[in-house]
Amino acid sequence: MYRIPKLPFVLLHAAMLWHSLGAIGLAQETNAPGPLPEFPRLPELPRLPEVPREFRGVWVATVANIDWPTRPGLSPEQQKSEAIAILDQCHQLHLNAVVLQVRTSCDALYASQLEPWSYYLTGQQGKAPEPWYDPLEFWIEETHRRGMELHAWFNPYRARNSGQKYTESDSHISKTHPELVKRYGNDKTNYLWLDPGEPRSREHTLKVFLDVVQRYDIDGIHIDDYFYPYPIDDAPFPDDPAWDIYLKTGGKLSRDDWRRDQMNQFIQSLYQQIKATKPHVKFGISPFGIWKPGFPASVQGFNQYEKLYADAKLWLNEGWCDYYSPQLYWPIHAKQQSFPALLQWWVSENTHQRTIAPGIFTSRIGDKNRPFSVEQIEDQVFLARTMQGSSGTIHFSMKAIMENREGLADRLKSNTYLSAALSPQSPWLNVEKTTAPKLAILQRSDPANAEEPAQVTWSSSNPQSVRRWCLYRLIENQWEVSIHGAQTDRMPIMPIESGKNPGKKVQAIALAAVDGAGAIGPPTILAID
Repeated sequence: MYRIPKLPFVLLHAAMLWHSLGAIGLAQETNAPGPLPEFPRLPELPRLPEVPREFRGVWVATVANIDWPTRPGLSPEQQKSEAIAILDQCHQLHLNAVVLQVRTSCDALYASQLEPWSYYLTGQQGKAPEPWYDPLEFWIEETHRRGMELHAWFNPYRARNSGQKYTESDSHISKTHPELVKRYGNDKTNYLWLDPGEPRSREHTLKVFLDVVQRYDIDGIHIDDYFYPYPIDDAPFPDDPAWDIYLKTGGKLSRDDWRRDQMNQFIQSLYQQIKATKPHVKFGISPFGIWKPGFPASVQGFNQYEKLYADAKLWLNEGWCDYYSPQLYWPIHAKQQSFPALLQWWVSENTHQRTIAPGIFTSRIGDKNRPFSVEQIEDQVFLARTMQGSSGTIHFSMKAIMENREGLADRLKSNTYLSAALSPQSPWLNVEKTTAPKLAILQRSDPANAEEPAQVTWSSSNPQSVRRWCLYRLIENQWEVSIHGAQTDRMPIMPIESGKNPGKKVQAIALAAVDGAGAIGPPTILAID
């Protein structure tokens, strides 16, 4: 199929030539002293294409078994099978970020010494999977294997969800530190909530977050809109003990401003501590889509600033995040909650030029009460893609995509996400830069077996800097691009997609590493004779 050169492996380190000449010829590595020997030159190769950039995320919700696992108590093999099906679908649709809920109610869908195993995983809070495995480790490995990012999604303060029927384990914080946990709601919606006004609540939650940052190879930490609970019957949040201590120690803020200050301190501290631990781990926030009614002028609705004590505008203005995904769960033409008007407002508040990728309510497709059409979701994706200052979307949630509601998954694949893409760059992150990799052709085990594909292998001189690989194949003078995980070190020399360009010869291979800030490093090109 391919004639392997008899000369030593031909390598091209093209970092400077590519930019200065616009096209690349062939060079050969050698350790011999003196001038390089002359080799026949191959025709110049076309310039490597730019890789598309767009945040293409999806929330995978575990609370109430919305997305995964589909019910409590599945065997580990069943859980893994469901996870693989989700990740395969994401990969086929060219999504690039999976936002997996790993903490729903002060519990853990991973091995934790700080909080109990989740009921939604094993059917009993505090019970480990049998046979044992670490679900988060599994998700990370399989997500990275497909060249995608895995973001760990946490609820910061919720300790029991509405309608929860199971009993908390003895290791749950409501049992170990009941003084930090408040009951909120009514007979129908009986929440337990860590009091954000208690310093030890904030310390515990930060410790949980940073434990995951330190121990797991995640790409991001993600929180949603559950700060203080959404009001029920206008009942005040029961934080009198913490408020009284604040006043007795000389506090001067109003009660509402004090509550907001607790959240501001938490967000700032979390962002700073993530960066101090692993600078490449991104921090994403998904607040309620309206900051205050009247911002912008046409918008009316729920006031998160006053009701959730969440000053989401401040957090964005201060740059205490790496990406922002306001939940814009309304139609494009809604008069009082216009999707484009709200998106434009959030973009205008992005003073530190962070990534803006709004959350969209994909699961409203098929909803009996407030249905969305597939076209509505497609239009929101395209609008968020094309509006200056916006860089993608996150779908809520995976269930609608897996069910292919009204042909949703088919349309996303054929009409919306036509090729692979990298997430937008985060140039403010202080990460190690990548170097040009070394490429080589791996000989066939049986040179006479034309059915066995030749393979290209590679390595990096600083592998700790690599988060992903961009692999380019030149076929009929056109480069095709695929994205692979950092642990990948070899690929067959054939067209990227099975059945694509059948029988066509790969003329050259190019490879470049992607660092923790999303920048593509210097490429290396291997021409195939």
